[in-house]
Amino acid sequence: MRSAMWGLLVFAALGSGWLVGPASAAGFDPYDYPWCIQGRAEGYPGYCGFQTYAQCQAAASGRYAYCGYNPRFAFGEQRLSPRRVR
Repeated sequence: MRSAMWGLLVFAALGSGWLVGPASAAGFDPYDYPWCIQGRAEGYPGYCGFQTYAQCQAAASGRYAYCGYNPRFAFGEQRLSPRRVR
């Protein structure tokens, strides 16, 4: 009986994690980062999920790919910082 309860508990925990997981990942937008890996397999603008050039270079290493600046990030709407009231 005890093993059945543990099995049910584990099943419930895994099931709830499956339901919560995709909802939290829904906010990720791979085009909101400044560096894109580009190449024959990725196309243009490629996969733009890199915050730094070094991260992109590490992902492109050993592949027929290179890193470029995200055009959507570069030419998109400018984000202004909030002004301080003096």
